[in-house]
Amino acid sequence: MPRRQPLSPLRFVFYVLFFSFLIFLLAACIPSPQRADPSVGAAPNFILITPNPNATATATPFQPLPATDTLTPTETSIPTDTSVPTNTATLTPAPTNTSAPTSTTPPDTPIPQNLRTLYTFYATLNYAAKTVAVNETIHYTNLTGQSLSNVVMAVEPNLWSNCFSLSELNQDGTAVTHYTLNGQKLTVYPSQAIQPGAVTTFALSYNLTLPPKRFEDTFGYLGYQINLTDWYPFIVPFIDGKWVLHDPWAFGEHLVYDSVDFDVNLKVNNPKVIVAASAPGESNGDWMRYRLDGARTFVLSASDRFKVDDSAVGSVKIRSYYFAGHENAGGAVTWMATQSLGLYDVKFAPFPYQSISIVETDVPDGQEYDGLVFLSTNFYAEYNGTAKSNLITIGTHEIAHQWWFGLVGDDQALEPWLDEAMAVYSERIFYQYNYPNYGNWWWDFRVNYFGPSGYVDQSIYSFTTFRAYVNAVYLNGANFLEELRVRIGDDAFFAFLKDYASRYARKHVTSEDFFATLRLHTNTDFSDILHKYFQGSY
Repeated sequence: MPRRQPLSPLRFVFYVLFFSFLIFLLAACIPSPQRADPSVGAAPNFILITPNPNATATATPFQPLPATDTLTPTETSIPTDTSVPTNTATLTPAPTNTSAPTSTTPPDTPIPQNLRTLYTFYATLNYAAKTVAVNETIHYTNLTGQSLSNVVMAVEPNLWSNCFSLSELNQDGTAVTHYTLNGQKLTVYPSQAIQPGAVTTFALSYNLTLPPKRFEDTFGYLGYQINLTDWYPFIVPFIDGKWVLHDPWAFGEHLVYDSVDFDVNLKVNNPKVIVAASAPGESNGDWMRYRLDGARTFVLSASDRFKVDDSAVGSVKIRSYYFAGHENAGGAVTWMATQSLGLYDVKFAPFPYQSISIVETDVPDGQEYDGLVFLSTNFYAEYNGTAKSNLITIGTHEIAHQWWFGLVGDDQALEPWLDEAMAVYSERIFYQYNYPNYGNWWWDFRVNYFGPSGYVDQSIYSFTTFRAYVNAVYLNGANFLEELRVRIGDDAFFAFLKDYASRYARKHVTSEDFFATLRLHTNTDFSDILHKYFQGSY
């Protein structure tokens, strides 16, 4: 084989220029790459990173750390000034008969907006001291159809030692002299029974001395963030002749909420603090006013270190709150939320609120509230630049809860599948329409890896471990919905979802309601699927 002759310098320059020009022409003919993955706010990463779901069990999806692994805030001292206003009401022993009325509940009909319970707050947050002084009024209409001799409120901050200090409680301008406060349960005994259709107003003044936030909870403070979740007393639902307030459990949600209206006025003593809220804020001097109608919760998260990325879908504002170093993930969350709202608006119902805030915090996974959801800081730190990540998977799950929990309410303690299985399956819908090539990855990563089993319609109290609870209620619930959808077909399935969301908007739904609505949209027999996944008869 003959040896190559070395190129002359002139010929070498000619070839370099020629091939450079040729490469330029070819590049101009190639279409620009499309973003297949959310990497908003940063140079796009077009290399798809495919995690191996069998490589590690990881802490997610929904696999909590041991209870002893508690995040220690950087500032752990409790403020020494724990004084409360001096007009402290005297606690008087309650009547011995504490049973609720027993007559039946009226038909489940829509509650006109002007009859929904209205919560009004004037809250002052001392960010440095980690305290909140609150004046709260509850404008309540008795729609139970019966006379009420007592009213039960949930007071979740009272589950923390030395957190909740009630200084005043009155009804229609008169001090309430008979009430009990035991753990999370505040029972108020009016001087006169509240008659059907009657309107009454409760007023409470109290202080919150916030506790250090436990890793598994959202409520409390970190050295750089304060989260106010379930931070106020609220009247629990009255269903089937009784007030519904379940006991807390080691995992899962135990509270049940009515759909109500909120008027929240907040003053923060530090101008550098940014507040994420369940609704957009309107400045009013030193105060910010937030209005949220037809919701079950109102949540606030405050930090002097928040960075913010925003977007919108129609008139709905989207805001992503994250911390320094997580800019790519913070932007990806905004894009994920935009995709989620655009899709779920069409497949389920119009988004029920004015805005959605997605907030980074130190929790094991994610947590939903109306108009605001939390995502684990670990998701932001491990974000790989693609939709094949916990940040996107769990992010769209929590956003789906705006429909399955927020719009359509259920008993989260006794029938958690009605919101959790629906939110997990919403993830499947999200990937089907936004990332159709990721379907097998999602099933393996999110569901199949854990080998889910167990009846879907179990309460949180049926399980002794979080893993077993999630496997049955969340993941086997997704298996059920997939088999159901395949059996009845997409047309019937999505028509059912729209009808279900519309029919039970701002109400409480049961498993019986779910299947009664489903049967309006299909004559196909799915009894074998039902018996496979459910222990009850529906």
